[in-house]
Amino acid sequence: MLFSSLKCVPKIFFALSLTLIALSADISAQSKKSSADRKKNQATAKNQTPKPISKPDKKPDKNSKSEDKTAKLKPSDLKKPAADKKRDDARNAEENKRRIAEAVKQRVAQEARRQTILAEQRRRAEIAREAQVRRIAFERGLRTETVANIAKDNVEGEDLEVRIAAVNALGRHAGTVVVMEPQTGKILSIVNQDWAIRQSFKPCSTIKLVTGVAGLNEHRINADGSINSRRFPMNLDDALAFSNNSYFQAVGAGLGNTKMISYAQMLGLGAPTGINAPNETGGRLPFGNNNARVYSHGDDFEVTPLQLGVLVSTISNGGRVVIPQIPRTKIQRANFRGAMRYQLNLPRNSLQGVIPGMIGAAQYGTARRGVDSSLAVAGKTGSCVGQGSWVGLFASVAPIENPQYAVIVITRGQSERGKYAAAIAGKIYQSLRGRLIQNGGANVAKIPLELRPQTKVNAKTSARLDTDEDEDSADNDLSAVTPKQTAPGESAPKPNPKKGERNAPPAQLFPTVVVKVKKSDEPTRPRIVPNK
Repeated sequence: MLFSSLKCVPKIFFALSLTLIALSADISAQSKKSSADRKKNQATAKNQTPKPISKPDKKPDKNSKSEDKTAKLKPSDLKKPAADKKRDDARNAEENKRRIAEAVKQRVAQEARRQTILAEQRRRAEIAREAQVRRIAFERGLRTETVANIAKDNVEGEDLEVRIAAVNALGRHAGTVVVMEPQTGKILSIVNQDWAIRQSFKPCSTIKLVTGVAGLNEHRINADGSINSRRFPMNLDDALAFSNNSYFQAVGAGLGNTKMISYAQMLGLGAPTGINAPNETGGRLPFGNNNARVYSHGDDFEVTPLQLGVLVSTISNGGRVVIPQIPRTKIQRANFRGAMRYQLNLPRNSLQGVIPGMIGAAQYGTARRGVDSSLAVAGKTGSCVGQGSWVGLFASVAPIENPQYAVIVITRGQSERGKYAAAIAGKIYQSLRGRLIQNGGANVAKIPLELRPQTKVNAKTSARLDTDEDEDSADNDLSAVTPKQTAPGESAPKPNPKKGERNAPPAQLFPTVVVKVKKSDEPTRPRIVPNK
């Protein structure tokens, strides 16, 4: 039994030896494979760009593969991210260069525009400066010319008191002044005789006196001051007082150029007055001009202060067209009786019909701040651009019931207007106040009832109704407020002027007067209103 067991031992050892040899070979093979894998992994690590470690999502996708994708990438695929980055960098650099170039281009364009704007501003400022220099030089030239002309005036035969008053009132204004007697044509003083006799000016709104007379005589204006065959919310009195252009253009449209010129010639325009002074000009008439501004602005008209003096004298003295004369010698002064060219063959109302509007201009209209209405001044202002500068005019008489003085003022300059010319005339009347009161006595401020203006609108309403204000609208003073008219038996409201406005009650505009009116067979204009 033992012997048989010993026989089996060599076989077991042999089997164990074979098993050990097989295990040894297997271990060796595995060792070689592990070494090869390590070398391969080291080579891959050298060629592969390390990726940043990203935190795993909180909820990983169940379908995602667990193996490393980089292990499956080929060497050529591992080089692509670096090439893409290089291309992106190059693209970004080109884009930055383009943006910088565009920004530089825009800045250059903006700077060019800014320089262009600055250059234009400098050019305009230079033009404005040069224009201002020319205006100042022109204004200075007008004043210098006025002073030089006054120094050369021939004062022989003039009333020195009147002349001093006129020179002082004119002051530093560039202009001319004529003071004459409306009843006789006697010249009391002419300041700046060269402008008054030998130069002519655009009449501006003073031409509305001619349009008014023509409109009344041709029945384009009714007796109550309304326009015939047309509704216009203003009467003749207010249209003259506020210098409303639209009213007179509507009247002139029914007259026409030919009739307008014929009435202007009838009233002394367009021809020399006949004064005993050399080189008198006759002015100009607007032949062939059918523009509506002829009747409101005096376009293409040219008049002299002497002609305007004859015009307002004719209106106030009953239609006598006088010849202005300067009594040079003592004999002429002692024997002066005046000279009349002719008597107008017009109804009394055609001339007298414009007087209430002239009174209204002095009481509450365009001249109210310049003259003292208590002296019974009646006049018409004018403001417009003519001969390269503004022209301010005022043609007036006083006292209107028995006129003793006709004062005509024409000024030139950038700031001149009709209301300032009226203020100059107002100073002259104030200087002659003693004479007016002495000659007229207590009746100096008393105006016949038929000559008192009937106001219906105020300055603001007039301006709103005026569709063609343009130049002469400078006459309109919008701060004027006319009190609301009340019915008979109704108490008048108390004035409540706003700040900057001057609101006069009716008692100030129309003082209560007692006047004895001579009876006449001639019809009078129905303008009598009850005193309130």
